[in-house]
Amino acid sequence: MARTTIEWTECSWNPVTGCSKISAGCEHCYAERMAKRLCAMGQPRYRNGFKVTLHCDIVDLPLHWRMPRSIFVNSMSDLFHEKVPDAFIASVVETIDAASWHRFQLLTKRAERIAELDSRIKWPANAMLGVTVEHRATRGRIEALRASSAACKFISFEPLIGPVGKVDLRGIDWVIVGGESGPGARPMEEDWVLEIKHQAEALGIPFFFKQWGGVFKKKRGRSLEGREWNEMPIFAD
Repeated sequence: MARTTIEWTECSWNPVTGCSKISAGCEHCYAERMAKRLCAMGQPRYRNGFKVTLHCDIVDLPLHWRMPRSIFVNSMSDLFHEKVPDAFIASVVETIDAASWHRFQLLTKRAERIAELDSRIKWPANAMLGVTVEHRATRGRIEALRASSAACKFISFEPLIGPVGKVDLRGIDWVIVGGESGPGARPMEEDWVLEIKHQAEALGIPFFFKQWGGVFKKKRGRSLEGREWNEMPIFAD
């Protein structure tokens, strides 16, 4: 288990590490920076740097964590990357299903892979399936997510690097918004955030504001309209 500072989860599990860039939101990838640093430090799981690497020996790791927790799956990769075999994804989903006392958060920019797998994989009730939407041009990912059979669906508008405009949030259970952070971080406008927030509120969708971001993200904080927004979806027992 790896503890994480990501505000909307508790820990991460990385049966896959490494990825490749597919859209503008990937430009300043934090996972790529971290993977290269860990590789330089001699961390064995990052011996390949940021190349996609499967870690078959930890596919069942959450089964050994007895205390229930929220687990971000592949914070250092994308489970739905084209180099990850269908069978490997299925084995990860089997672990999620077996570890029913945890809640797992799966997030991807490769929404088309969700559509390809949906008829062959039954998403467990304790799995939250999400897509990243960083600006208007990537809104199409929402349609693939909405069409999936996942019980809980969420959108992460992070890094939000442009306005998204009117979005169809029907069938979505959770909305996260956050600005880009780290070297070269692109600014996020408050109007872009509020536009999303108001649309989520109109449908009663829980809203989580992660950060304003920036090179020194802690200085900018997480306050929006005078408070922090930490709403989470409610899971049925």
